[in-house]
Amino acid sequence: MIDKVLVAGSGAMGSQIAMVAALAGCEVTLYDIDRGALERALVDLRTRLDRQVAKGRRPADEVEAALDRLSFTTDLTEETADVDLVIEAIVERLPLKRAFFARLDGLCPAQTLLASNSSSFVPSSMASATARPDRFLNLHFFNPALVMACVEVVRGPRTGDVAVEAALEFVDRLGKTPVVLDNEIPGFVANRLLGAVRDEAIGLLEGGYAGVEAIDTAARTALGYPMGPFELMDLTGIDIGYLTRTARFEETGDPADAPSATVTALVEQGHLGRKSGRGFYTYDEAGNRTGTADLKGQD
Repeated sequence: MIDKVLVAGSGAMGSQIAMVAALAGCEVTLYDIDRGALERALVDLRTRLDRQVAKGRRPADEVEAALDRLSFTTDLTEETADVDLVIEAIVERLPLKRAFFARLDGLCPAQTLLASNSSSFVPSSMASATARPDRFLNLHFFNPALVMACVEVVRGPRTGDVAVEAALEFVDRLGKTPVVLDNEIPGFVANRLLGAVRDEAIGLLEGGYAGVEAIDTAARTALGYPMGPFELMDLTGIDIGYLTRTARFEETGDPADAPSATVTALVEQGHLGRKSGRGFYTYDEAGNRTGTADLKGQD
């Protein structure tokens, strides 16, 4: 049974994954090389959880108990001696992930399960950096992890049944819904479906057929989506999608897999969505939408 968890990377995904595990009763450590990032993660989690308590979605005592089970560290060596599961949520750069897992492989006990939250890179591309590919898989959570129910459980060609069973038991303990992939494919299931919608939306925008707001409105009112593709890209971070597509293009060499001109221009200009104050829409300091961004010269 998985009781002690280490999550690496204290960004929005890593910090919320850590909190979900703590809320489920696990002892969790959130690791990052940047102490300031860990401090910001705690503030963000507090804000999100206080909001849920205020809306009656979680009892205050449950939140406080979970926060007591969550610790923060910049010392990876200190926290890996008896960990049951490590979930990696660092930057989407394959060499960095491989180097990180190679380091973990030398620190963690032989029985520790290693998992990546990446949807850009399949398990085998990272597991080969370790001596335990049978205990390596992807656990892909969705943003915001505190809310979204789905977790994609992706096995590589050498992932063992024992590892998959342990992962499924863990996901069930979190109160999430697992979607199992028995064969690895970049993007997995949900993001490939979302990617098709996103690519068509960008094609319609770049072709001058409809604007950002019109496309998002159609997605919400005709298709029943909770938010449109441009709203979703702004929420999750335009740079995240850019890195995902760049990684896929580098792997396949297919121009159809490359990031669009619009997305590339936004990333190059630092317009990454809600977190930067501007993407396809504009936002105030509190993250509230203030209008539609001027995208002229970016198509």
